[in-house]
Amino acid sequence: MAEDKRDYYEVLGISRSASEDEIKKAYRKLAKQYHPDVNPGDKTAEMKFKEVSEAYGILSDPQKRQMYDNYGHAGVDPSYGAGGPGGFGGGFDGFDLGSIFEGVFGGAFGGQQRRNAPQKGETLRYGLDLTFEEAAFGCEKEVTVMRAEDCGDCGGSGAQKGTSAETCDLCRGSGQVKTTQRTPFGVFSSASPCHKCRGTGKIIKTPCSKCGGSGRVRKTRQIRVAVPAGIDDGQSISLRGEGGFGKNGGPKGDILVTMSIRPHPIFTRDGSDVIVEIPITFIQAALGDELIVPTIDGKIKYTVPEGTQTGTVFRIKNKGIPNINGHGRGDQFVKVNIETPKNLTASQKEALRQFAGELQSTNHQSQKGFFDKMRDLFK
Repeated sequence: MAEDKRDYYEVLGISRSASEDEIKKAYRKLAKQYHPDVNPGDKTAEMKFKEVSEAYGILSDPQKRQMYDNYGHAGVDPSYGAGGPGGFGGGFDGFDLGSIFEGVFGGAFGGQQRRNAPQKGETLRYGLDLTFEEAAFGCEKEVTVMRAEDCGDCGGSGAQKGTSAETCDLCRGSGQVKTTQRTPFGVFSSASPCHKCRGTGKIIKTPCSKCGGSGRVRKTRQIRVAVPAGIDDGQSISLRGEGGFGKNGGPKGDILVTMSIRPHPIFTRDGSDVIVEIPITFIQAALGDELIVPTIDGKIKYTVPEGTQTGTVFRIKNKGIPNINGHGRGDQFVKVNIETPKNLTASQKEALRQFAGELQSTNHQSQKGFFDKMRDLFK
């Protein structure tokens, strides 16, 4: 009886002022939770699923929702007859759950496709190992892939050469059968894969001996990959249409190739910039010198000014990695580190002491500034 039914808004867990979008979201969540495919054999979940489906069927229809808001269950329950409040006599006879799922989930529950519908081929994923220079300037490589292709003997039909697949007489080629069930809530219709043809819509009486009736064989192929200049570690290239063959006339899949760049013994990379660290002597730093600097294009000469401090970074424009979009290049940054000499002889040490004695505070501005601050701090 209508009096025993829960309030539809309570069933969906929404307020009476809920919008259409809120109603749909609430139903989507509960339908996934209680769907029979998710809860096989659970009668309680099955009843809850029917309850939320009934609530959604009313509240998603503006006219039925208005009748329900005005008269409650009596306004939408066919047990009250065609002469009920407002003369409503719609009810749930012939109610098709498939139509609800198509509107809410965009097709079959959980996004499943009919097996006889066109399906895109498998997307394959591979890794490619590159040197620092190959990534910087681009290269061509080959990857060995294993992919599903149409069987050459049967042409992908799955039937032995000289024979053909027959249309399933149970589902008449649709791959689905429709069942109708009468429940206390009305008559519900649903579609499920045909058990006779397993959802393919076709019966293969004489399967192909090479592919076993699947219509597919796995083959090894060498695929050339054009690696663009400037690609970075972890970035991927998509090779459209080079993946597995599609089914039922569907397009081929893709190949996704992800790059792994080996570390360089000298250079490190920061986006499109290259960084290199070079050790220099105290004399080179104090007096300045012309250094031989390695770059990814080869060696160049670069002059460091006198008085260079350790950790100083110099910028050499346009000596970095080419931008992957083809516009310009990054820069190279050269960091110099002053190497303190070790294992000095007695005469070398004495020479350094004499040199240090001749230096004045003006020759060490940073040190003077530090000790001035420290003296002020501890006054």
